Amino acid sequence: MARPTRVRYVILLLLFVVTTLNYADRATLSIVGSALQKDLNLTPVQMGLIFSAFAWAYVAGQIPGGWLLDRFGSKRVYAWSIFLWSFFTLLQSFVGWMSVTWAVATLFTLRLLVGVAESPSFPGNSRIAAAWFPTSERGTAAGIFTSAQYFATVLFAPLMGWLTYHYGWHSVFVIMGLLGIAMTGVWWKVMHEPDEHPRANIEELTLIRAGGGLVESSHGAQSESRNPVRWGDIRQVLGQRLMIGVLLGQYCINTLSYFFLTWFPVYLVQERGMSILKAGFIASIPALCGFAGGILGGILSDSLVRRGYSLTFARKAPMVIGMLMSTSMVACVTASADWLIIMLMAFAYFGKGFGAVGWAVVSDTAPKRIAGLCGGVFNAAGNIAGITTPIVIGLILQQTGSFNGALIFVAANALVAMFCYLVVMGPIKRLELPESTTTDSGAIKGLEVKRPVSN
Repeated sequence: MARPTRVRYVILLLLFVVTTLNYADRATLSIVGSALQKDLNLTPVQMGLIFSAFAWAYVAGQIPGGWLLDRFGSKRVYAWSIFLWSFFTLLQSFVGWMSVTWAVATLFTLRLLVGVAESPSFPGNSRIAAAWFPTSERGTAAGIFTSAQYFATVLFAPLMGWLTYHYGWHSVFVIMGLLGIAMTGVWWKVMHEPDEHPRANIEELTLIRAGGGLVESSHGAQSESRNPVRWGDIRQVLGQRLMIGVLLGQYCINTLSYFFLTWFPVYLVQERGMSILKAGFIASIPALCGFAGGILGGILSDSLVRRGYSLTFARKAPMVIGMLMSTSMVACVTASADWLIIMLMAFAYFGKGFGAVGWAVVSDTAPKRIAGLCGGVFNAAGNIAGITTPIVIGLILQQTGSFNGALIFVAANALVAMFCYLVVMGPIKRLELPESTTTDSGAIKGLEVKRPVSN
């Protein structure tokens, strides 16, 4: 027999690169935030609202984005997603030539459009990982594409800070928009479904399928016509204790993410007195640690699966350890030295990355027929934090004039996330929708629960 090809790792590299650009475009506003706030004379609450504009649309687009992925397939929908979010990022460079009122309104609208365009991205990542990777490799795969959010800051925060310092904040939107538009062509050339990829041999497909990979789950419109999505399916999934815990936990975990994506560079400039250029470089240090934590958490989780531990223990252990690490940021309230602040933030961000196993859990548990839609629901719940976190922190700053309350608020969310995984979720198992799901009255019958092969 021929040896299995390793095309799935090329697909994973593509997901990593695209997700890096995805998060870099989200972070543009946080890096240029201080300069933009000064130019437009905005209050902290106004900045918080503009920071949250992306998340309002991103959350609203999750379920439609997941449905589009299940209906038309990952390749086509994701390609349009990349092009559109990059185009709307490019357009943000023009707001500086408008009056203040028009600039604020236009920037808010364009951030909304970026959010809508990016909404299929992470459900697409989860769907592609579920199709291309066996269960014993899925934690590592999810850890790698999730860690791209940290690598985006490592790679692009210094570049954006340098561009802002030398060429103004407008240049950041131009460069990032053009990079994303170019990436659209790369995606279209490289991405294929598992059983349609010209370089994936039958041995690799057999390995993926035998390990629990959903090789036949991603046929776009064809599978949709055979298995139409019913909203009752989503109601059944949301009624499960496991999914309730995953959704609440992801909201709390993303509170940490959105603090670092929005207010953290502003914290370095306004609270610690750093220049924008220095803050851009300093912000990359915790992000580098988050990147390492994301990969190591996924590797540890999959290692536990291969050693015979239950899937429940293998996914929950890294999460609990990571969230405990993240609570260390509260020590910044009393710390005074900049080097100590950066060390504490780096340790907290490492923990956040280490414990971010939610996408692996969704890939392990989502019913096959609605994998994209489940990813959309999961991502919508998690990214509500993108709406609440910037606004809550902005209100705390306006009321107290200090980031201390904000740091306590963010750290408390790590503790709540631990509670959701340890107490609310229960065992981690694959949820299966029966093929015949309706009674005579159209009501949806109960879910079947199937334990994964590797558990």
